[in-house]
Amino acid sequence: MPQPELFIFFGLIATGKSTVAQAWATRRALRYYNSDVVRKELAGLTPQTRQRETADQGIYTSEFTAKTYAALLERAEHDLTQGQGVVLDASYQRKADRDQVRMLAQRLGVRLYCVLCVCSEEEMKRRMAQRALDPQAVSDGRWEIYLKQKERFESPAELAPDQLITLSTDLPVETVLAQLSAHLEAQP
Repeated sequence: MPQPELFIFFGLIATGKSTVAQAWATRRALRYYNSDVVRKELAGLTPQTRQRETADQGIYTSEFTAKTYAALLERAEHDLTQGQGVVLDASYQRKADRDQVRMLAQRLGVRLYCVLCVCSEEEMKRRMAQRALDPQAVSDGRWEIYLKQKERFESPAELAPDQLITLSTDLPVETVLAQLSAHLEAQP
């Protein structure tokens, strides 16, 4: 039986993480966990409940984020130990949070792929505006939150070249998935 794989799709808000991560999980029959959904679950909210708090307030405090990331790790560990591959979808803007995922993968002996999603600020603005009009949207990401995230984002310099995959998500999802597949096939 092949060893399950762990993927994290990370980066700033509105970079297409969730769209690409969910499509990848579906394509590869992997479990998919989105930090926005888990965060709201932990708060007793439905995924579509809008939270208009600014960064560092309410369910977006560093304490609540730590609780959310711990829940993501617990779910991933459960599935991985059952032989099921996992996709975690969260900003993972701090090295310390990414280190927790790396330690889990190491402890369980599973391969970890860290997929950094990037796109132009123009595209991010367009996506945020579109999301604001979508009643089914789960993310509460707004421009002012993006600016705060951008300021705090810690470069993933700790990741080895074979662990970090940077994808431009300005392209159509199918193109991005094809690029990710090609990247993985090229690895030993």
